[in-house]
Amino acid sequence: MLVTRTSEAAVPAVGEVELPRRPLVVIEAGKRRFLFKLSEFWEYRELLYFLIWRDIKVRYKQTALGVVWVVLQPLLMMMIFTLFFGKLAGIRADDGIPYPLFAYAGLLPWTFFATAANSAGNSLVNSASLITKIYFPRLMVPVAAVGAVLVDLAISFCVLAVLMVYWRIPPNRGLVVLPLLICLVTGLALAFGTLMTALNVRYRDVKIALPFLLQIWFFVSPIIYPVSILPARWHWVMALNPMTGIAEGFRAALYGRKPFAWTALAISGATTLVLFAIAMFTFKRMEKSFADII
Repeated sequence: MLVTRTSEAAVPAVGEVELPRRPLVVIEAGKRRFLFKLSEFWEYRELLYFLIWRDIKVRYKQTALGVVWVVLQPLLMMMIFTLFFGKLAGIRADDGIPYPLFAYAGLLPWTFFATAANSAGNSLVNSASLITKIYFPRLMVPVAAVGAVLVDLAISFCVLAVLMVYWRIPPNRGLVVLPLLICLVTGLALAFGTLMTALNVRYRDVKIALPFLLQIWFFVSPIIYPVSILPARWHWVMALNPMTGIAEGFRAALYGRKPFAWTALAISGATTLVLFAIAMFTFKRMEKSFADII
């Protein structure tokens, strides 16, 4: 870990011209800490803003449709899953809502999570030219990658509002839990993405394996099917998947047709905290070698 130490310039002797005092900043090794100092993030807050803005611009630079892709991606997936799973396979939502709304409410957090985790997982390697030239808290890179995708999530909520008006689904009291669910899925994306980006610096196989891992994760999560289609004895296994509580929580908060699965949400929160601790520990252990091997 690097620590900055600031001191004032020496006071000039009598008869010498007094120059403006300037702080002297020395970067030196410090004690290893498990967690990051929030004060460093505050000192570099402007850099974090520009990193987020850079990621937003790079994602849609030289694209013909631009942010329209944010709207098209979940909508097209909703239509495809409605055709194959809702119509052909006959899967029905257990809370009585139309299947397109059921699928979209699951795709909303999943699309954000998958995009943010994939962006964060490749963020350090994509920022190699910056990391090897200047010092700043390296954790800012995956944080900025996840923060940029929050803009996509906000746009997707606007589309959901239109769909709810079309199917005449009124707002309900469960919406007050929605900010908590957004924080939970953001924390999960940051934890998983931070772990992947640290490993990706040393093992470039991660870049190839990450999309495949996310694809498997998608099908073992109740995104396009309800948990109720599985035998009751397997429900506890599904609850170990943090996306289970998040996806079911989004549906309960948005539509209010079924009670919150607080046990699944508690497991999702605990799993996210454990994954976050593992990610921070791994990131800190490997951080000192990023500039050398990236």
